[in-house]
Amino acid sequence: MPGLLKYILYPLLLYVTYCGLLFVLQRQIIFPRYQIPQPSQTDQQVAGIEKIWLDTDNGKVEAWFIPSDVTPSAKSQPAVIFGHGNGELIDFWPEELRKFTRFGVGVLLVEYPGYGRSTGNPTEKSVTDSFIAAYDWLTSRQDVDSNRIVFIGRSLGGGAVCALARHRPSAALILMSTFASAKSFAKKFLVPSFLVRDPFDNLEVVKNYSNPILIIHGKHDTLIPYSHGKTLHAAARRGEIITYNAGHNDCPPDWDVFWKDVEGFLRKNGII
Repeated sequence: MPGLLKYILYPLLLYVTYCGLLFVLQRQIIFPRYQIPQPSQTDQQVAGIEKIWLDTDNGKVEAWFIPSDVTPSAKSQPAVIFGHGNGELIDFWPEELRKFTRFGVGVLLVEYPGYGRSTGNPTEKSVTDSFIAAYDWLTSRQDVDSNRIVFIGRSLGGGAVCALARHRPSAALILMSTFASAKSFAKKFLVPSFLVRDPFDNLEVVKNYSNPILIIHGKHDTLIPYSHGKTLHAAARRGEIITYNAGHNDCPPDWDVFWKDVEGFLRKNGII
């Protein structure tokens, strides 16, 4: 009997140790901020960017605003709030996202706590608080139409903007290569889902969201499988899905096509 007990207890002890280690390290996996090269002062080199520092309970968070150069200053413009992937920084996105301004749309890029030059530590709560602060700053501007704000998130950024959608209204959601929930990955790591500290339950948000949602996903995505995009689309009340022949990091494969698709979505729903 003692021998049999040993064969039962040892694997159990190893599994509990594994679960405990993953519980402690999971935020380094979800938010691999230390693996990203520290940014240079690129914000000084990109014309037209307004640099903002947001005060949150977790520290100071950086955000960049690119106002539209199409809408006359006397009128209010629509705007997007963008959340980037977990292995990225806001520094990576201004040139591509500036194309929103061709449609008369301003762009607010929000950094995550602990990323780039921002202070604090990234968690679902701290990211949510940062995006709420960014939203409140944006809607306080006289040149922004608070009824035409779109949340757009890529990968983990989809979780960030869905978390924001729990607390603040928006005209539409655009989710690129986004997961249904972080808990859904627990099986992949062979751990119970209750150990996930930052669940990012995007599926619940999408189910309760009443405005238009555009889901964009690569059919060959192995990091966040295409099934996540289909699940989100099926749950959306007013959802549409665009499937690209791409994986995760190469989605979209053709940015010109992407911008035509996004422009069509915004026009169809009266945002531009």
